[in-house]
Amino acid sequence: MGTTQTQSPRDTAVVLLVEWYGWLTAIVFPVGCVRGWWWGGNLQNLPGISSDTAREAMDQRKPWSKATLPSRISELRNRLGTDVDGNPFLPRERTGTYRLSPTARCDWTRFTQLAERGLVKGPEAGIADLEAALDLVRGRPFDGAADLAWAAPRIQEMLVRITDVAHTLATWHRNAPRPDLTAARRAVTRGLDIDDSAEILYQDWMLTEDQAGNRAGVSAAYETLRGVNRRLEIGMEGETEKVFDTIMGRTAS
Repeated sequence: MGTTQTQSPRDTAVVLLVEWYGWLTAIVFPVGCVRGWWWGGNLQNLPGISSDTAREAMDQRKPWSKATLPSRISELRNRLGTDVDGNPFLPRERTGTYRLSPTARCDWTRFTQLAERGLVKGPEAGIADLEAALDLVRGRPFDGAADLAWAAPRIQEMLVRITDVAHTLATWHRNAPRPDLTAARRAVTRGLDIDDSAEILYQDWMLTEDQAGNRAGVSAAYETLRGVNRRLEIGMEGETEKVFDTIMGRTAS
């Protein structure tokens, strides 16, 4: 996602928390931004956590010390900033519990809302919502937090949902009554920027280039994936091989 500050209908500042801050924001609410949609985006309704829980939650293998926690909290407070009235999005703790301000919001909540609404609407009416959801994605989820135990499953969940949106957009654009192959390519590129190992997006890439009559583009997609798989030391999925072989077999005849 990205750091964006907007105005609500009541001119209340809304901060869209970013994955880059995810490892810090997790100390404020155990579920983290990735779970925010459960709460309808009202992060101020989350229960908050105690200082002892915060120290343990951030790194179970090496919990933060009581001496370290205040500086970490101060860093988070400074990074999140203040609303238009000058109030910090992470208020100073006075009750023994850390919680976010009522003006704080999570952009992952917005992503999931848009994605779910767009998928329900279908290809005729849902493209705008899926495009808006994908536009919120500006980097790999929780970038820099992969070495923390709490982050790994949440990163994977977010990658799956982002890939699904990119794949759906590429498919809908490609199969539209008036195909928009430029938009299909854009969706694939955005998805691969986030997860370059998502094979279904390489399938979309090959199918899009095939539809454009670009045999070289099909080969480029295939070879790019081969390079990624070599780096990861994994084999290619059978379905991907089938897509490539079908396209190249047909265009060669």
